[in-house]
Amino acid sequence: MKRRLWMRSFLLASAAFVAGGGRAVAKTYLTVPQAQKSLWGGTALRQQDVTLTKEQMKSIQAACKVRVRSNTVRAWKAGGGGWFIVDQIIGKHEFIDMAVAIGSDGKVKGVEILEYRESYGHQIINVKWLAQFIGKGPGKRLEIDKDIRNISGATLSSVHVMEGVNRLIETWSQVLRNA
Repeated sequence: MKRRLWMRSFLLASAAFVAGGGRAVAKTYLTVPQAQKSLWGGTALRQQDVTLTKEQMKSIQAACKVRVRSNTVRAWKAGGGGWFIVDQIIGKHEFIDMAVAIGSDGKVKGVEILEYRESYGHQIINVKWLAQFIGKGPGKRLEIDKDIRNISGATLSSVHVMEGVNRLIETWSQVLRNA
């Protein structure tokens, strides 16, 4: 009887240890000002957050096939009509904070991962992988393994970053272009 109790206690403690080992740890790669400098250099940026209407949210979602979770777009406008947008997407289980620079022509100038909270899949911060988004713009929804390479071991994070970029390009196209 004591052996069974000991074995059950051991198994429960082992399971708790293993489950606790898989917890996500947030890692901050860039702050917002660092990402602004990385993506826009010395260009002056003016914060201009935008509140989307329900109709705009539905229209953006319909066009890019990605859920619009928030009606607030955290954005900074660059001289000449470009935008710097900070957004949050879901990785596999946790949020990923990212920044996207979109030029006045609607094309992506760059993408930066600000904070990553998952315990694995951090390969999405790779500069070469993020460079795939540069030059992508309105008119064609990006697809994984066609336009953007998938990363084995970070599949959901890869897909969700791509979907986030699709949503922000569509947000630019429908709302920010004329703001």
